[in-house]
Amino acid sequence: MLYHIFYQLLDINLFKYITFRAFYALITSFAISLILGPYVIRKLKLFQNKKGGYVREYTPDTHIAKKHTPTMGGVLIVISVLISSLLWCRLDNFYVWITLFVLVSFAIIGGLDDYIKIKTKKGLSSKAKFLAQLFVATVVSLALYYYPGFDTHLYFPFLKSVQLDLGIFYILFMIFIIVGTSNAVNLTDGLDGLAIGPSLISAAAFAIFAYITGHAVLSSYLHIPYIAGSGELMVFLMALLGAGLGFLWFNSFPAEMFMGDAGALSIGAVLGTVAIITKQEIILAIVGGIFVIETLSVILQVAYFKITGGKRLFKRAPLHHHFELKGMPEPKIVVRMWIISIILAIIALSTLKIR
Repeated sequence: MLYHIFYQLLDINLFKYITFRAFYALITSFAISLILGPYVIRKLKLFQNKKGGYVREYTPDTHIAKKHTPTMGGVLIVISVLISSLLWCRLDNFYVWITLFVLVSFAIIGGLDDYIKIKTKKGLSSKAKFLAQLFVATVVSLALYYYPGFDTHLYFPFLKSVQLDLGIFYILFMIFIIVGTSNAVNLTDGLDGLAIGPSLISAAAFAIFAYITGHAVLSSYLHIPYIAGSGELMVFLMALLGAGLGFLWFNSFPAEMFMGDAGALSIGAVLGTVAIITKQEIILAIVGGIFVIETLSVILQVAYFKITGGKRLFKRAPLHHHFELKGMPEPKIVVRMWIISIILAIIALSTLKIR
């Protein structure tokens, strides 16, 4: 909105620069999160405590003490990102509207699941939640696939000239990326500040990728595909970064509120969507390595349990609960996973030159 007012109408050049608007999108969403945070916590706590509190299934017994900590705090992130993005993004950009649609749609699915869990302790059925995610991901994938000039090639980091054209099968690939990343972030959301940390690091890394892929000169120099208009996603991602930092203000140990499915599903889906638009799908597995590890730990636990007739590979899955049950303090687990995420993001960014 501000771009259209101050640049297109008033001809103030400062507002045409993506970097300027990106930095202030971050500041705006951060400020909104801090201002609205206490109000959101009070409202969520009032609603949740009326229902007797809530704690996630399959968590260690120590988490019972967290039953009165309000969940569904992801709504704070979504509201902050929405307001900031509508203020600072170009509203004539297709990719911005796609990511906003993904953010809101998956937040509605996750929020509904959170709401029902608090009321009935069960939530949406796994089938219903998955089908809802599948539906939104399919709509988004078709919209991207049929957008003029959309590239269906899969590019490989470290390999400058290697690419694979998936053609129409790219639609299925996009659906897998969006739904898979959404659920991977959700699985990681089990300790105070755990999921939001790697999410913010991933958002920051992809903000850089978005800026470069949307810049004709830089993308050509670094031998990555140029995607016209994708640079505007930097503004959106910086808004997400600011909102996440504001949320972390309240979510750091001991958490005053949890992200819930409303936040985890939407953030994961957005990261998957941005990776697709910027043609960095494989990079997503590196940047979001923590999400990959957490998801694999669940898959391995289930497979090992079935193969061995009831034995467990880990004390509990996802992996963060395994370390928790081994006696590692919760803040130490979280910070160490943040450190790993930072290293992985640096490795991912290094691929810009190693091609």
